Amino acid sequence: MNDIFLASTIILVITIFLCLYRAIYGPGVENRLIAVNTIGTKTIIILLLIGLLYGRPIFVDISIVYAMINFIATIAIAKYLRRGCVC
Repeated sequence: MNDIFLASTIILVITIFLCLYRAIYGPGVENRLIAVNTIGTKTIIILLLIGLLYGRPIFVDISIVYAMINFIATIAIAKYLRRGCVC
């Protein structure tokens, strides 16, 4: 079972690099924002897999906090792009 978690983590890291390429060389700001959000989501999944791999439940709490920060940052950046300010 640990081999499956490790293989899944490696595949997710590879796809993160693909999303990173999209975030750097994306055609528009919206595509870059979605790529960065996807990287954040995959990072959350990797944290959960590492927690399962090592048997540490603290990684679930870390993942929840990281998910909230990722969500709030995405909303703030989207508002900034739409209005020109976060207010």
